[in-house]
Amino acid sequence: MSTEIKVPVLPESVSDATIATWHKKVGDAVKRDENLVDLETDKVVLEVPSPVDGVLKEIKFDVGATVTSEQLLAIVEAGAAATAPAPAAAPAAAAVDAKNVAATTAEAQPVQAKGAQPQTAAAELPPGARFTASKEGVDPAQVEGTGRRGAVTKEDIINYASGKTAGVGGGARPEERVPMTRMRARIAERLMQSKNSIAMLTSFNEVNLGKVMAMRKELGESFEKANGIKLGFMSFFAKAAANALQRHPAVNASVDGNDVIYHGYADISIAVSTDKGLVTPVLRNVERMSFAEIESGIGEYAKKARDGKLALEDLQGGTFTITNGGTFGSLMSTPIVNPPQSAILGMHAIKERAIVENGQVIAAPMMYIALSYDHRIIDGKDAVLFLVDIKNQLENPHRMLLGM
Repeated sequence: MSTEIKVPVLPESVSDATIATWHKKVGDAVKRDENLVDLETDKVVLEVPSPVDGVLKEIKFDVGATVTSEQLLAIVEAGAAATAPAPAAAPAAAAVDAKNVAATTAEAQPVQAKGAQPQTAAAELPPGARFTASKEGVDPAQVEGTGRRGAVTKEDIINYASGKTAGVGGGARPEERVPMTRMRARIAERLMQSKNSIAMLTSFNEVNLGKVMAMRKELGESFEKANGIKLGFMSFFAKAAANALQRHPAVNASVDGNDVIYHGYADISIAVSTDKGLVTPVLRNVERMSFAEIESGIGEYAKKARDGKLALEDLQGGTFTITNGGTFGSLMSTPIVNPPQSAILGMHAIKERAIVENGQVIAAPMMYIALSYDHRIIDGKDAVLFLVDIKNQLENPHRMLLGM
């Protein structure tokens, strides 16, 4: 019996999707719930699993094609046995076969970077790398990975395809034109929308994180034993922001036409870097969350982002954003507001600096913090007081634990 594989119903905010990677070719055996194809939208990569055991009989669209909700993608013959692909395959299927040799080989062969433990290419390849490998016709098993734990990244695939290696010299000047992914194009569009539609201004302050670091050192081990997760810096900042948003509601507001919407809850978007760009999954009702719940939520989102498993609902909503450029060594920056939100808090690198405390010059672990905000609804006074609130909480974390 033939089973139709269709594009999932897409949310109203997503009009269509692009076929990023076929994980099977015509004639391959498939198992129920096994992922057949990745669909890239403006925000996330969606997996389309097979609902039955059988054989992939027909593929309707090649990699790179644009599809819409409930459009027919493929046909699986339920209960059939796998066979070798016919020599005279249909044009679309043949094209898919040719472009997916790399992806199929990647599933069967291990990828191991120099000094890394053996691993499976299919398991470690991010969606962006899988798509690029398929498009370039590159076998990921032949590429030396430079990512975390030796993973092969999109850039590794591109460099391999263009012949760029660490040993290339003699004045070689290679270059390559690569189209933006849908996600990168969407990020670019939203950034320009923010710059063009918001009267944006940034205020700065600095925070002495000595007491936060002392608390993490004192309680970190017992916290991890009790909750199964490490006590990081982000939970302190998220909790401080949630408390400050309750006291400074304008910073937690958004503009809708000629109306200002004040949110009585703190749904905080946490910026997470992926191979395809920055995504901002949302922690909801942070004002009611414990430190352990915040750390657990951030850890889960980070894993889903690395694995390309973020769902659309994970990214929707959000009343305020926190981004941590300090992870990459940034000392100071002016983050861009994520509309329709009205403000974003930027964290930066912690550096030992000389400060004056009680008339004495001491070295302290200092961080610059930045608040970019929509000046149409947030006055400078409110922005400065919000940052001072954040500073006071982080420099007195015991008060933050008491909601003060």
